[in-house]
Order: sequence, then C-alpha cells, then structure tokens
Amino acid sequence: MKIGIVGLPNVGKSTLFNAITKAGAESANYPFCTIEPNIGMVCVPDNRIDVLSNMYDTDKTTYATIEFVDIAGLVKGASKGEGLGNKFLSHIRETDAIAHIVRCFEDDNIVHVDGKIDPVNDIQTISLELILSDIEAIQKRMERVSKTMKSGDKSAKIEYELLQRVKEHLESENPVRTMELTEDEKIILKEVYLLTIKPTIYIANVSEEQLTNMENDKYVKQVIEYAKSEGAKTISLCAKLEEDLSQLEKEDAKLLMEDYGIDISGLDKLINASYSLLGLISFLTAGKQEVRAWTIKEGTKAPQAAGKIHSDFERGFIKAEVISYNDLIENGSTAAAREKGLVRFEGKDYIVKDGDIIVFRFNV
Repeated sequence: MKIGIVGLPNVGKSTLFNAITKAGAESANYPFCTIEPNIGMVCVPDNRIDVLSNMYDTDKTTYATIEFVDIAGLVKGASKGEGLGNKFLSHIRETDAIAHIVRCFEDDNIVHVDGKIDPVNDIQTISLELILSDIEAIQKRMERVSKTMKSGDKSAKIEYELLQRVKEHLESENPVRTMELTEDEKIILKEVYLLTIKPTIYIANVSEEQLTNMENDKYVKQVIEYAKSEGAKTISLCAKLEEDLSQLEKEDAKLLMEDYGIDISGLDKLINASYSLLGLISFLTAGKQEVRAWTIKEGTKAPQAAGKIHSDFERGFIKAEVISYNDLIENGSTAAAREKGLVRFEGKDYIVKDGDIIVFRFNV
C-alpha cells in the first residue's frame, strides 16, 4: 500500500521522509528540490512480532510494510501545470492514501512560499488544487459517458447522474471523501482515479520547542479543527527531531525521546495511523523458520488471506487452524492453548481478525 506525502514546498516533507526511511532524500531550503518522487518501504511497528520471534527463537522475522512516496511540493496553480503541477498530481494519483504535512512552526531561516505561517490556508491551497484536478477528470468522464448514454445504456445513465452529483460536490470546494457513497458508487468512481476520494491524514509539523505543549499550540489546534470538519485524523510531530531519532541507536533514541517527554515517536504514530487509515490489519504466521505479519484488508475471508501467502493456498484452501495472539501468549504455547480448546479450525467463510495466528491447510 502506498501513502503519498504531500504539502507545500518547504513544510518538511523530505525531512520526514528521511526519518521514515533513513534514505537520505535531498532536503533543501528552496521549492522543488524534490522532482521525481522518492519512494521508501517502512516496517509497521508490531510488538507481537518481537514477542513471537523470541518465543520461537525464529530464524527470520518479517514485519508488515507500508510504502511511502515523497511527492514534490505543490503550489497554487498546480492543477494548471504551475510548478510542474501536472506531473506531481500524477504521482499522487498512484497512491492509496495521502499524508498531508502542514507547517506549524515559525523559522525565519526556512522560506514559506506565501511568506507567513497559516496552516488552514496552506491546507486549502493544496485541497483546492486537488479539487480542480478532480473536476477536470470528472468533466472528461462525463463527456465520454454522455455519448454512451445516448444509446439508451441504463448503466451509463446511472454513472452520469453520479458524476453530476460528484461534480456539484467538488464545485462547492468539498473533497469527494466527504461524500456519502455506496460501495457500488465507489467502484464506479475507481475508474476516474480521483485525488480527493483518497483517505487523508493531516500531519502538523512542529518545532522542537513546541513539542512540550502541542495540545495547546494555536497552529496545531487549527489543523485539528480543520481535519475534524472533514472527518479526518491529525497527528503532530517534529520532522526534524524524527530525522535525528532515526540516525541514533535504539537506546540513544529512547533517551532523547524522554528528554522531550515523548513515549511514542511521531514516526510510529504516523505508520500506525496510516495502516489504520487504509483499513488494514495483520494476521500472523509463526514458527522456527519464520515469524511474519501479513497485511490484509479488514473483513478479508480466510481463503483470500491464504492467497496473500501463495495463490495455491487460496486455490486449494481446505481450512485454517487459528489461535489468537492473546490466547497463545496467555497459555505459553500452542499445545497448552489446544488443551483448552483455544485452537480452532475455520472454513471458507471465516473473516480473519487482527492478530490471528494461522496455519492454512490446502490441497492442490
């Protein structure tokens, strides 16, 4: 799953990306230092994997991962090609969700493209460009659908009416993700590749000085209130501190976090929030050979979950031997849990739950 990191130039996108991936993406004090998107994979923190790895003395440990894409700074007029806007918008189109980073810190040494700190205005600048791009995409789709509709195609008429409703919503400067849409309508809109339908999380990027009182910070409050108005989540972090933490050994990073009164890094908050934003969960496989987290959509049934491991597992699915992580840990072993009837066999209609430890039985 891809999360696109977006925002105006010089708000801390590449600094945060460096922290996320330790990839050393170029980060400089001028617009458009990022042109081609930087891409990095990051592990989803999961204490269950660490515990199971120790329990099984496993040879290999594999965490779930999320792909982050550092997309160049968008500016006013991006939807019309300003600042290489069309190219950058196409990069967003390829992601599954958006992490919108907003500058909430004062620093005379770092240029703000509008000359002042105004988080809500910054968000609205980006949002409007995405909306304008979506309106253009909807209009093009409507032109094509209208031709099909003339032949009496009923499905084309349904689609056209939906597109008209979406267009009116966008023209009121509202993102598509704030619309009430049925699952069938979402499937229709998938073919339009809209930007504002993507789930979004807002990241309030603060200075190190603001960390101790973020809940009362006026800029952070503005971002939280704006996010609430469209049902989105906000997390606050200091991208510069996160970059520093990423370069330290684990114990040294822990000490630095304690100095700032932080019990969980902003990076971990972002990764966990992104995983949740996409409606993802992890099921686990565990043994001496490997302990591994497998990423699936919430609501996935057992055969499809098995298919994540190998297509043969899904094709020849017979049953799944399941124990919850908590039951395994409470009893100390699979054998002890089995004696209490906590290991069960599930069939094709079983919906996999987060933290299920599963052995799949199959025959091809």
